[in-house]
Amino acid sequence: MRKYIFIVNPNAGKKVADTLIQSISRHFPKNIEHEIVIWEDKDNFEIIKQKIRDNYYSHAIAVGGDGTVNEVASAILNTEIVLGIIPCGSGNGLARSLGISLQTEEAMKEMVQSKSIMIDSGRVNDHSFFCTSGAGFDAHIGERFAHSSKRGFMSYVKITIRELFTYRSADYEIKINGEVLKRKAFLVTVANAGQYGNDFYIAPQASLTDGLFHVVILKPFHLLAAFPLAWKMFSGNAHTSKYIETHTAEEVTIVRATKSPIHFDGEPAVAEAQLHYKNMPRSIRIVSGANYKPAAEIF
Repeated sequence: MRKYIFIVNPNAGKKVADTLIQSISRHFPKNIEHEIVIWEDKDNFEIIKQKIRDNYYSHAIAVGGDGTVNEVASAILNTEIVLGIIPCGSGNGLARSLGISLQTEEAMKEMVQSKSIMIDSGRVNDHSFFCTSGAGFDAHIGERFAHSSKRGFMSYVKITIRELFTYRSADYEIKINGEVLKRKAFLVTVANAGQYGNDFYIAPQASLTDGLFHVVILKPFHLLAAFPLAWKMFSGNAHTSKYIETHTAEEVTIVRATKSPIHFDGEPAVAEAQLHYKNMPRSIRIVSGANYKPAAEIF
């Protein structure tokens, strides 16, 4: 029997959260048992996690951005509970990767009508992630964005452009497939899915279902190359850039000089100098979009 729990993140603002709750209440089928809960304390997900796992829900629906999706998905890893997403964040990386509609009412229809699939997840030290994780410029921007008073895509773009002028590449030791690579890099991204969000593809050939990461090393580049490089990412051709080196692996270890920021699905954290990544094949079931196609069929 289907029984849904909707977890709403109110961090987008009370007005937005109220609108989302009203929309779910109005449009979700009345004949399917469901409950709406609000994730009130952004620093504590344990109460909601316990509620999800103890009340025999068939589906847990994350209503929010990538951070909300990460928390809900992490709570139901390796269970029979199906993850759903109603995307309303800045990037919506996993939702976009799965072809889930960005329109609330349409996404709700998909939660009921579309198929569910098994996908891989990733683990970095003690954090789970589902799209991307990494060190370097992307983690730096994630940290800056988290402390910004303004949300949304344009705020992210402005921060990125500003930080491009001052950020410097760092030295990394990357242990992968029995080799040790020593690289100076602008960033090192471990991709389970192809994109960060906003259809910005760092690893366009990555797949959510192949049991492998695409490990992307972005080499130092001249500032004048930044916009052509960004265009390649938006057009799904990042892997053709001379500044990008890509490897595939089930596990990878990245060693930096010091403890410093990383991100997992865009959420920033400070982590130890050594980062150990492991792919967790077919570890979560999720409702995909009606027209979802694997990455290999898109590009």
